Amino acid sequence: MTAGLGSKPTSPGAHRASLAVGLAIMVAGTLYPPLMAKPTGGADHMLATLLFWSMSAGFVRGVGFVPRHAALRWLFSGWACAAALAAAVGWKLAN
Repeated sequence: MTAGLGSKPTSPGAHRASLAVGLAIMVAGTLYPPLMAKPTGGADHMLATLLFWSMSAGFVRGVGFVPRHAALRWLFSGWACAAALAAAVGWKLAN
C-alpha cells in the first residue's frame, strides 16, 4: 500500500490495472506502429498523443508514484489513464 502526501492509501490492484494499460500500449505500439496511423498512411498525431498520455499515466500510477502538485496528480492518475484510453478509442473509431 502506498500513499502520497495527504492522500489515502490505495490498494495495489488499482495500480496493477494502470500498469497493465501502460504496458499494453507500449507493446502494441512497438509491435504494430500502423496502429497510430491514419487510414491514408500518415501519422495520426491526436491518436498518438492520447495513447502516449494514457501510457505515461499508466506507468506513473502503475508503479505507485503520486505527484505532489494537484495538476500533475490528476494528469497522471488512474482516471486520466482510463479517460485518455477511452478518448483514443473513440478517436480511432470516429476516424
